[in-house]
Amino acid sequence: MTHFKTLATAAALMTLPSLAFAQDAPGFDEIGPYIMTTLLFCMAGFLVFFMAAGFAMLEGGLVRSKNVTMQMTKNIALYSIAAIMYWFMGFNLMYPGDFNGYVGSFFSPTVLDPVGVSAADAALDYASIGSDFFFQLVFVAATASIVSGALAERIKLWPFLVFVVVLTGVMYPISGSWKWGGGWLDAAGFQDFAGSTVVHSVGGWAALAGAIVLGPRIGKYGKDGKVHPMPGSNLALATLGTFILWLGWFGFNGGSQLAMGTVGDVSDVSRIFANTNMAAAAGAVTALILTQVLYKKPDLTMVLNGALAGLVSITAEPLAPSLFGALWIGAIGGVIVVFAVPMLDKFKIDDVVGAIPVHLLAGIWGTIAVTFYNSDATLMTQLTGIVAYGVFTFAASLVVWLILKAVLGIRVGEEEEITGLDMSELGMEAYPEFSKG
Repeated sequence: MTHFKTLATAAALMTLPSLAFAQDAPGFDEIGPYIMTTLLFCMAGFLVFFMAAGFAMLEGGLVRSKNVTMQMTKNIALYSIAAIMYWFMGFNLMYPGDFNGYVGSFFSPTVLDPVGVSAADAALDYASIGSDFFFQLVFVAATASIVSGALAERIKLWPFLVFVVVLTGVMYPISGSWKWGGGWLDAAGFQDFAGSTVVHSVGGWAALAGAIVLGPRIGKYGKDGKVHPMPGSNLALATLGTFILWLGWFGFNGGSQLAMGTVGDVSDVSRIFANTNMAAAAGAVTALILTQVLYKKPDLTMVLNGALAGLVSITAEPLAPSLFGALWIGAIGGVIVVFAVPMLDKFKIDDVVGAIPVHLLAGIWGTIAVTFYNSDATLMTQLTGIVAYGVFTFAASLVVWLILKAVLGIRVGEEEEITGLDMSELGMEAYPEFSKG
């Protein structure tokens, strides 16, 4: 027994230096918020990244089979371009630190934390640079995907991708800095939690400008003013895409809490998840009922877009509302889609997937709806932000589209459009076993 006590005493003495060192190291109370917020950004970023697959499946299902390969090509290309451009200049242009509130510095590539960064050198009050960069990157890619769907079935590949370069590298980061980068709209009190305007309306405005310059698909509108439906190739695929987007939205809105280091933060993330889900469900059910009443039969494409419109509507303020608040906000998003789709047809604005009603119009509604639950928001400030983003993005997009039209041409020829962009632009088909010949 004495021998055992002697060994125990010696072991205890040997651990004293390490115990002293441990006391000098930062505790979990100090490093925990950094670790948990970094983890939140990574997990939420994974979910928002998966929305790229959702957009691809939704668009692939809503275009005709002769244009499916083109949509797949555009979606993987636009995400990849967004990743490169956001590294090259977008991230630091959107989050420049101290700047004039309108435009930051161009051509400043993102630099990550050093390998194995220590607690002494890390930004313990926030998160790792890599996680923050990745989380913000997947948002800009979603913005470009909105444009892709609206302009499907008649736009050339390379001019579209040139537009993506400008959108993801310059336009989106500049306007995003106005709110999320601490710019003039943020100083004015404009509220947009996760991007009903900063992301979705920006994509919608860019799509609207492109649709106007591009013109409608051949045969979409008759000389008598009649609208000729052009059904998509695979509604099962479109439905899968919608569910993937719905899933990704939990990261989109939940990650925008931008913190997970306290009990309150984690609770708020869960509240955001619940409100996001409720708004989507309400938008889908509203569109289901409305199409039954108006058209005597439910319209699946409207129901899918109703869910997405509900999601866009709650994105500007997914934290503050009650579940009932999220329900009625999302429901109005569903109403907007059902009435806005035929309204665009009256103006002969051809939006293949309904991106403009879902992302632009529901985004505007969601930004206004913030005033019902967020005491820091005022109607005038929200409208100011909506108008500022609309004027800048629409005007800049219009200029870029017109330049591309004059220099490169943005629309395929009539024969190529009738044949389908898969063969005319890419020389391969998504469903070759079903082709004639």
